[in-house]
Amino acid sequence: MSSESFADRRVSIRSRRKLSFGEIFVSPSAGKRNSCRFAAVLLATGIFTIDTWTQLEGAVAVLYVLVILIAMRTGRQQDIVSAAILSLILTLISYLHAHGFVFGSPAFRALVSLSAIGMATMLALCNQEATQTLSDQAKLLNLSHDMIFVRNSEGLITFWNRAAEDVYGWSSAEAIGRSADELLATQYPEHRHVIERGLLSTGRWEGELVQFGKSGERLMVASRWALQPGGQGDALGVLETHTDVTERKRTQDALHLARLELAHAARVTTLGELTASIAHEVNQPLMAVVTNAEACRRWLQRNPPDIQEVDTAIGRVISEGQRASEIVTRIRGFLNKEPTQSSQLNVATLVGEAVLLVERELQHGEVELRLALEPNLPPIQGDKVQLQQVLVNILVNGVQAMAGLLGGRHISLQAFRSDADAIAIEISDTGPGIAEGDQERLFDPFFTTKDHGMGMGLAISRTLVEAHGGQLKATSASGCGATFHLTLPALNTSVAP
Repeated sequence: MSSESFADRRVSIRSRRKLSFGEIFVSPSAGKRNSCRFAAVLLATGIFTIDTWTQLEGAVAVLYVLVILIAMRTGRQQDIVSAAILSLILTLISYLHAHGFVFGSPAFRALVSLSAIGMATMLALCNQEATQTLSDQAKLLNLSHDMIFVRNSEGLITFWNRAAEDVYGWSSAEAIGRSADELLATQYPEHRHVIERGLLSTGRWEGELVQFGKSGERLMVASRWALQPGGQGDALGVLETHTDVTERKRTQDALHLARLELAHAARVTTLGELTASIAHEVNQPLMAVVTNAEACRRWLQRNPPDIQEVDTAIGRVISEGQRASEIVTRIRGFLNKEPTQSSQLNVATLVGEAVLLVERELQHGEVELRLALEPNLPPIQGDKVQLQQVLVNILVNGVQAMAGLLGGRHISLQAFRSDADAIAIEISDTGPGIAEGDQERLFDPFFTTKDHGMGMGLAISRTLVEAHGGQLKATSASGCGATFHLTLPALNTSVAP
């Protein structure tokens, strides 16, 4: 857009509205103030000449009001007062020169002129005070680190602060009069008309927007809107305050990715520890498939073949093959590296699948698992893989803690409704418990009591639980084992299928 067309557009915009924030806040330059002062003096001289040396009938001195208005354009209170005093003096001189001390109709006209000058001066001073207040407020807006601009009901920018100039790249002169959405190529989280409807309803709106600067740089901004309503309920303008959160969002995304990587590493380590259990669990259905396939061959080799037995054997082969496939799918899901996938989870199913992952570990450690699941528990909301990771980690820790015991090795896993809005899962072992000095550091990253441990399992587990809005803590009595208390918010719906 050329500078001529841009200037023409701004003139047409101003012809349709009152003074914009930008026009009010801009302080006149020294050259403009001097020009206004010269014009005021020149006009006062002309009015004085006409009022004094001509025989016009009427309150010519009322025109001194124009002198007051011109002086007001300098933005200086002393200029308004000086123009008023000059106008009053010239009015009195003209009256005394033409009429002396004669009272009558001329005196009444002079009184009207003096009153008009006085009222114009008072109104000009009040306007100057209000303008100064707005100017001071505009200066404060320019001190803000946030991008602040004002747009009218047509979406055209009428004020553009210094931070907006610095971040977006457009100067105030380039931005004022332009459509905010077009200038910034704003992308909204939902349809624009929905946002505007909410703004008109409540007077405010907050959300995150994607915008683009003059250089084409993509910006993420936290946006807050405040509506300036008109007298008839119409919107006069909208004040938009934007905070650049681009770097913060990048940091949050990087942190989230790092957490996913760390959690994945912990899952890989856990599966490494459960290699024997996994191999045994997969081997069972595979051996069953082989056994049933051999039986099927024997039934086929009979004379005559026993088709019914063959059909039964093939059914068992299919069943065991599906079981093996489910085991592999479950393990692959546990090893999954994809972003969090929240869904409604049945607590009993969640616990049951976690137990299957450590079943071989329990058998190898000769640990008895005692389950006590309260029936008809409400579902929970969360990521199945992450919550299974927490349960598997605690169960494996319990098995390993009891490795040196001669007997009486068992783990108790209870799930019950702790209150109306929460599900509690408690896992207790009969190991030596947690040493008193280790209690405070148990969930610290890289703290471990194992010879070859990473020290990240419990730290990651607590992070995952807290990300689900829950809590994870541990209690222990010397020689009486350890108990891990896991609490998760419950959904107030029917039990998940």
